[in-house]
Amino acid sequence: MSVCPAEYFRSAGQRFCDSYQASTGEQRKAWLRMTASMQSAPEIRSRQGWSRHTWRHFRNGIIFASPWIIGLLLFWIFPILASLYYSFTEFNAIQTPRWVGMDNFIAMVKDTIFWTAAYNTLWFAVVSIPLAIVWAFGLALVLNRRIHGRIVYRTIYFLPTLVPSVALALVWIYLFNPATGLINVPFDWLGIRGPCWNACAAWSRPTMVLLAMWIIGGQVVLYLAGLQDVPQELYDAAAVDGANVFQQFRSVTLPMMTPVIFYHLVTSVIGAFQFFEIPYIMTGGTGAPDNTLMFYSIYLFKNAFAYFKMGYASALAWVMFIVILAITLVIFRSARHWVYYGGADFT
Repeated sequence: MSVCPAEYFRSAGQRFCDSYQASTGEQRKAWLRMTASMQSAPEIRSRQGWSRHTWRHFRNGIIFASPWIIGLLLFWIFPILASLYYSFTEFNAIQTPRWVGMDNFIAMVKDTIFWTAAYNTLWFAVVSIPLAIVWAFGLALVLNRRIHGRIVYRTIYFLPTLVPSVALALVWIYLFNPATGLINVPFDWLGIRGPCWNACAAWSRPTMVLLAMWIIGGQVVLYLAGLQDVPQELYDAAAVDGANVFQQFRSVTLPMMTPVIFYHLVTSVIGAFQFFEIPYIMTGGTGAPDNTLMFYSIYLFKNAFAYFKMGYASALAWVMFIVILAITLVIFRSARHWVYYGGADFT
């Protein structure tokens, strides 16, 4: 070894270099072993434990984060674990829970209203989610073009999302009343009997889908942001290659927008299975007409706070959680085949 290790002993300076050059081979090996041990000393100390300075910072961080940690434990972790326990018990929120094992889950198989609520929720999700994606994406494409008054149009489409759910449900009841609602006025002018909307079983679920199409302003904003993030150079290159508008949409716009579509799909699945406020207010929690608006979340709520069957309601909640988790995992697994992240692989 002919390289002088003076960088490890800068306090010794030139005197050490002179001694090193005049030393024998065995002495040089001993010095090199000593410098190596000095280099590894900080690592050894770090493995033995944190310094007082590090512990102080850690303690202060825990103290400042303790309100959030306590809230997380009390209002999130504990209720989740408690509901898991209650799902295997018979519990009315007053008396002591009684362990019943899998009886609550077995009772679901024989519960006709459970299957009706599950069907209504699944029907709403399957119909409304694809329509919402297409509708919001289409509106964003139109509103992204340089048209006169597009700011006004964007504001109009976003306004319904600012209306509280209670007010929105009451307005929807008034608008779609078969006898006096404003929606049926054009049919009266034409001498045609308008649809019965939410007053009959045939039109109640489609009415909810129309409502879902009306409150997609937030999703339109997301698609607008995604469209404005597509590089203009890609459109220019496609135009040079002779691509028309539809070819540019298929080869440039749609692939670059797949992350936004993916996000919209996942959040819509979660929201559709938790759809509660508007149908509950519109039906008073009855699911009328003929239980066609008895969504899963409404049935869960009624079991918990109307029938006081907390154990059964907890079991319903965990079934919904497992179903949402399974569908979400399938979407995430399939995303690697159709979601494009600008050259990055989806993992």
